[in-house]
Amino acid sequence: QVQLVEFGGGLVEPGGSLRLSCAASGFTLDYHAIGWFRQAPGKEREGVSCISSRGSTFYADSMKGRATISRDNARNAVFLYMNTLRPDDTAVYYCATKPSSEHGCTVDPTEYETWGQGTQVTVSY
Repeated sequence: QVQLVEFGGGLVEPGGSLRLSCAASGFTLDYHAIGWFRQAPGKEREGVSCISSRGSTFYADSMKGRATISRDNARNAVFLYMNTLRPDDTAVYYCATKPSSEHGCTVDPTEYETWGQGTQVTVSY
C-alpha cells in the first residue's frame, strides 16, 4: 500500500522550532520530488517547500530563510525543519510526492499525486 505519514507536529511557542518528518511506505522516494504544503483554517492549501529527486530545493517566500528541507533516501523519508515560527505558520502540514527526474521542483499542489494525512502545527503561547 502506497502511503505517506507525517510526524512531528505539535504546539510550539512563537520563535520556536519544529522538525516535521514524512515517511513513505509501499514505494521508494528515490525518483520522486517531495513537497511540503500547509493549509490553515479558511485558507487554500499553499506550498511551503520542495526537494527534487536530485536534491535541489525550493522555498516559498513565506518560509524562505526559516526552513530547511532534506531527504534521506536510505530511510525513505523527508524532513522539514522550521525555525523562528510565527502564529501565522499555524496550519495542517502535508507532505506529497510526484514521480520526477527533473533537476528542480515546484510547489504547485496540483502536480503532486500521493499525499499524507497531515500533521497539525500550532504556534501559540
